[in-house]
Amino acid sequence: MTKNSERAIDAKLTRRAFVGAAAATAAVGLAGCAPASTDEAPTKDEGEGLAFTGEDEFADCQLVYGCCSPECQHHLLKGYVRDGKLVKVESGEVNESPACARGFARVELCNSDKRLTKPLKLVGEKGSGDFEEITWDEAYDLIQEKIQYALDNGGSQSIIVQDGTGNFSSLTDSMSTLGSWLGGTTAITGNSCCAGIDSGLGTILGSRTTPLRNEIEKANYIIAWGNNPVVTMTGYFGRFQKMMDNGGTLCTIDPFLSETADKSQEWIQPWPGTDSAVALAMLKVVIDEGLTDEEYLIAHTTAPCLIDKKTNAPAFTDASDDTTYQVYDPTTKALVAHDAAGVTPPLTVADTEIANDYVTIYDLVKAEADKWGKEAVEAETGCSYDDIARIARDYAKADKAIIVQNMGGYQRTENGAYATATQVYLALFCGHIGHEGDGMYDIGGSAELVPSGAAFESNPDAGKFEPIPFPHFGEMVLEDKPTKINFMWVAQGNPVAQMPNTNMWKKALEHIPFVVKVDQFMNSTCLWSDLVLPNTALFETPNVTHSSRSAVIQISEAGVTPPGEAKTDLEITAEVAKRFGFEKYFNEDPSVYISRVLEGSGVTYEELVEKKGVNAWDLVPGWIAYKDGNFDTSTGKAHLWVQAWVDEGFPPIACHQRPVEHPLNADSELAKKYPLAAVQRKTRHQVHTIFNNLETMLSMDGHKPLIVIHPEDAAARSIAMGDDITVYNDRGEHSGVALVSENVKPGVVVLQNGWDDTTASPTSNVTNNAWPTLGTIHCCNSTLVEVKKGA
Repeated sequence: MTKNSERAIDAKLTRRAFVGAAAATAAVGLAGCAPASTDEAPTKDEGEGLAFTGEDEFADCQLVYGCCSPECQHHLLKGYVRDGKLVKVESGEVNESPACARGFARVELCNSDKRLTKPLKLVGEKGSGDFEEITWDEAYDLIQEKIQYALDNGGSQSIIVQDGTGNFSSLTDSMSTLGSWLGGTTAITGNSCCAGIDSGLGTILGSRTTPLRNEIEKANYIIAWGNNPVVTMTGYFGRFQKMMDNGGTLCTIDPFLSETADKSQEWIQPWPGTDSAVALAMLKVVIDEGLTDEEYLIAHTTAPCLIDKKTNAPAFTDASDDTTYQVYDPTTKALVAHDAAGVTPPLTVADTEIANDYVTIYDLVKAEADKWGKEAVEAETGCSYDDIARIARDYAKADKAIIVQNMGGYQRTENGAYATATQVYLALFCGHIGHEGDGMYDIGGSAELVPSGAAFESNPDAGKFEPIPFPHFGEMVLEDKPTKINFMWVAQGNPVAQMPNTNMWKKALEHIPFVVKVDQFMNSTCLWSDLVLPNTALFETPNVTHSSRSAVIQISEAGVTPPGEAKTDLEITAEVAKRFGFEKYFNEDPSVYISRVLEGSGVTYEELVEKKGVNAWDLVPGWIAYKDGNFDTSTGKAHLWVQAWVDEGFPPIACHQRPVEHPLNADSELAKKYPLAAVQRKTRHQVHTIFNNLETMLSMDGHKPLIVIHPEDAAARSIAMGDDITVYNDRGEHSGVALVSENVKPGVVVLQNGWDDTTASPTSNVTNNAWPTLGTIHCCNSTLVEVKKGA
């Protein structure tokens, strides 16, 4: 049947509030950056709404704009600068939403006395923090010497240039481009953030970035699956609230009563790692109760396409061409092309004359869903079947519905790709993709809406070498696989605090002869580096952001005086490039590189300097992700049977596979030793480890990590609220303060992601680094631990 708008919206869960909304955007001060800053003082209009009393104390300030670009939402910020110092920050005039407290904290970040100001050379053991200051010339000489050693003793493949999500702006990854001119470097492969989206949603729909935020308030039903948009989409959450104010329902699926769950009308708590079973049980309800949008499924997916029972592969007319799917024509009783005109194929060929030889992809998906009836799904997930079924019905019957998956912790499990894919199946079976108010996975920005160019020219002849999967970076580097690594450059990230099983990363960095870290503050990765270089911050750096986060194309201006001898990433790269004869690729004015990034967008450098930000939504009116069911695959249809999964040794139809590290595997020695499931959550006061050393941010949630534990689990370990406790397993330990609460599922502990060796022990000390996984999934939420009293 075709979906309809009849829904039952019952707010049946009543709960005690756990925490308030994300931090209010109070007058703490904000920050920005600029190629050419604005000299005029703020006008009266610009000062309105700033809650000033009496005379405007910032009237003499210079205005400087910049993009707050680590991971998050990429707000355009307006900074007030006096005598080269940032004194206040506001949201810029062009934004998709108001800036959050992390943006306001830029004032403290820029002015912090903890900022790195000179190059630091390690003089003790790695991890000791024993450094001495050296000059930039000495630093460059050392870098030249060590890179040349690597080139002479293993070639350019013995070099790694590792970046991260610390900065999504375009002029910060210049060192990666220099690596191409050195001959090409060894990459660290995988995605610690959304690998489940890449290999789950991306393979089915043909691409992974689907900006949906403009559709949120138009929806009738939204599922926040394993994520927490109150915290991770702070600025956009007003759109969710408006959707609810208009009579819509917000449902959260999470083992923890997050800030978003607290604001939702529906909330269920599955065991970590069982979300694929929940999704398949929901799909079973949709199929069994006739809620499938069959017209959509036949027209826009490969559901009716045939699988040959002899080969267990699609019945292509040409096996080398994945556009040649075949379907059954019930009129002619023949196999015809999936896109043959005038043919409406059945979703199942059971009871037809070809049933002995063929089955449809729909039948295979249905067979997986059929495994998850009431008894099975309740035993596996710990959720009530009645709750699951009600949510399935309401989602399917909604006129417009969205599943928000971005940053979802559910996908950071061994089965994360299939957990994502089963949710995609659910959306496709209900026809909830490609229409106004419909969709899934709200991520993506201006770069998905209009073209973007490359800032720097790369070497087209650079070598391609076998990469190192990040989950086993430590193991492989220690074994010199696939090659001996002699030199590593780390920028825009803090892998020692963020990557799984970080103690193995530390051992690997000890094994690498020379490691360079570029940063603004001393952090975990700096401690295990041989040379630490100070770089400039937002409002100190000319840059442009035309990225996969905010839809606003943004300038960053340099109007704040950086501390000490801090340099921009581009300045550092240019000097290193000069030492190897490649300076011509990096010695242009930043405006040249910014103009290259803007090529194809329809926005000029001059326009961006004038407007500071341009909203790309205005450049593509009426844009909808996968509009009218047109997907980015070879056929234009959603591919429910995935060859890429087969190529990695996994089933071609998404299914539920319980993680190896799971409390339900009670007979395993590992579960007996470590009986609790640890999951990680983001907090309001940081993005990964960024901002987590600032007093204004630490004052929001406390100066020590909080570890949420259920009262039953706490009592069994003689733990009381506020006790110092330690989470541990064979990989390492993470210590914090006990938050004893019924808001977490018994048997689960919740850890705060983003702590660092310089502030506390990272949660990644204990995280699972299982590998290989489908799509190189990060398994941090498939982690078994025990908890003890004491730090």
